[in-house]
Amino acid sequence: MANKKTPLYEIYQDYNGKTIDFGGWDLPVQFSGIKEEHEAVRTKAGLFDVSHMGEIEVKGKDALPYLQKMLTNNVAKLKDNACQYHAMCYENGGTVDDLVLYKRNEEDYLLVVNASNIEKDYEWLTQHAEGEVEISNVSDEYAQIAVQGPLAEQITQKLTETDLSEITFFKFREGVSLDGKEVLISRTGYTGEDGFEIYCRPEDAADLWKAVLSAGKEDGIVPCGLGARDTLRFEARLPLYGQELSKDITPVEAGIGFAVKPDKDEDFFGKEVLKKQKEEGASRKLVGLEMIDKGIPRTDYEVLKDGEKIGFVTTGTQSPTLKKNVGLALIDSKYKDLDTEVEVQVRKRRLKAKVVATPFYKR
Repeated sequence: MANKKTPLYEIYQDYNGKTIDFGGWDLPVQFSGIKEEHEAVRTKAGLFDVSHMGEIEVKGKDALPYLQKMLTNNVAKLKDNACQYHAMCYENGGTVDDLVLYKRNEEDYLLVVNASNIEKDYEWLTQHAEGEVEISNVSDEYAQIAVQGPLAEQITQKLTETDLSEITFFKFREGVSLDGKEVLISRTGYTGEDGFEIYCRPEDAADLWKAVLSAGKEDGIVPCGLGARDTLRFEARLPLYGQELSKDITPVEAGIGFAVKPDKDEDFFGKEVLKKQKEEGASRKLVGLEMIDKGIPRTDYEVLKDGEKIGFVTTGTQSPTLKKNVGLALIDSKYKDLDTEVEVQVRKRRLKAKVVATPFYKR
């Protein structure tokens, strides 16, 4: 079966985009180079095509109680035109997906989910529908681009009359005119920097992409691919589904326990397990590792202590910002203390590493 393509696929080559297969999508891994793109986002701005992300609408008079049952955070605390980070879990506390919930009003929500999980999430949501709710997979109706970096607001502001400084972190506005196109714009992102995610009609995506790059040209904006998106989110310790989170890894183990609210009135999937993990501590914990010996800790490499396996690396790379070989690893909680020395099995060699504080980068 052919890979899916976003509405921006046709113009990648105009910017020297190199595409790879990412969860069944043809997406650009880089344009000018991962390190350059990473650096641009940390110091100026970068533009990402994230149209592969999924959008699922939940509407109806029972939308709130239904979402309280399906999601881990407390939806009742969410105000209109605001966003909230969530995990969606199985009974055993394992993660179906992590997502951002957009609240239009008490009876109208938009869930932004990971591309590789769209079908699975939609199925899980519809399977457990209760009361008066209408669940629609509207992913094909949206394209999404993200402007990220310290100059994101300055650049995006050139394209709209709406005062973007009024859209504060994790808030959004609909019906905003951006370069003459109607968009939903939120102050969110996946890079650890300030920035916006812009949801538009698929047919408007290419024009908006060009408009943003043109508006940001003198400010040094560059188009960015998945490579930089991954190194940026990794430095900021933002989890990636399939690596830091999975059906076998709970949100508490993955360090996003702040998005799990077992004290909310409603029962939700995985509540008992997650509550226990929050109260007593989970037996595994996601920690930062910094290599002492020369080598890079890659995904799935084993982590050992005194020759015994104590966990595995979920993501690792040479951090472009820190210029150090670092990784995130899910390990036995007994060894979570900072400066604990462990070993990482890098091919045939066991290399020394130590537990360090995360996130590796904070703006």
